[in-house]
Amino acid sequence: MASARSLLIVEDDAAFARALRRSFQRRGYAVEVCEGLEALPDALARMEHRYAVVDLKLGVGSGLKAVKMLHDHDPEMRIVVLTGFASIVTAVEAIKLGASHYLAKPANTDDIEAAFGRSDGDTEVPLTKRQTSLKTLEWERIHETLVESEFNISEAARRLGMHRRTLARKLEKRRVT
Repeated sequence: MASARSLLIVEDDAAFARALRRSFQRRGYAVEVCEGLEALPDALARMEHRYAVVDLKLGVGSGLKAVKMLHDHDPEMRIVVLTGFASIVTAVEAIKLGASHYLAKPANTDDIEAAFGRSDGDTEVPLTKRQTSLKTLEWERIHETLVESEFNISEAARRLGMHRRTLARKLEKRRVT
């Protein structure tokens, strides 16, 4: 049975994972860090977790696969996806696959813990009157293609009909960190 405050962090950035681990441990969580998809089955076998924080872009593979694995393992687990490359496409896919919430980096421990507690939508979120720009549409298409190609930049560039370096530059320009 899972401890009431057991947390699994799926993150390939060791420094960020270490900082997140320490912060949650100070709040009384039992924390385990998993560096990627290949280590996830072992982490799930070792301990039951109530909560999970998953980085969307893992070194090898997509955090979306981790979300699916976690949700399939325990549909009651509260999963928060963190990303430096936020997009509507990946947010929708993460929620469909079982994530409870989706946060753009930088997100701190307070933000993540608050996200664990949110189970209902917010009908008071203000609607924007701003129309979608061409740049936003391009950004969404790029991210849709990145998801389809499992975050393989070379493959995404090929599918988009652009040079790999061009795509890499576009991703760096719009990166949310």
